Amino acid sequence: FSSPPQEPSLYTVKAVLILDNDGERLYAKYYDDTYPTVKEQKAFEKNIFNKTHRTDSEIALLDGLTVVYKSNIDLYFYVIGSSHENELMLMSVLNCLFDSLSQMLRKNVEKRALLENMEGLFLAVDEIVDGGVILESDAQQVVHRVALRVGFINLTKQNLMKILKL
Repeated sequence: FSSPPQEPSLYTVKAVLILDNDGERLYAKYYDDTYPTVKEQKAFEKNIFNKTHRTDSEIALLDGLTVVYKSNIDLYFYVIGSSHENELMLMSVLNCLFDSLSQMLRKNVEKRALLENMEGLFLAVDEIVDGGVILESDAQQVVHRVALRVGFINLTKQNLMKILKL
């Protein structure tokens, strides 16, 4: 018997992770309750890092999940979907995230630069994926929207400082 075909779903992304070269979490956003506790998430992240940090491939199947990943200098980027998910869709999310960060960090995609720009990372991920649904896969669009939001936040901060000084 073959399993029944999966119903198509917009909820393609289960998690977006960024780990450092020791496998420690720098960023993690889970979109469902596959790993409901931080302890389970950290165990999954350790497992995923151990399985991927020495390989050159870009796709892994782990715990019934499809994992696409990319490493750069001292960072490991992961996008996770279910086992029946289209790897190309997940890869488009991964590439969009990496390319967006690369533009935002002026091609300096490494741990220290990322930690100094976490606000941009949070905004970028929110522009690319919302609740597991892929919203955007064009890095130019993401960078543009993040710049507008950061600009708005900075303007608001400046206005607030002016108001407080009055």
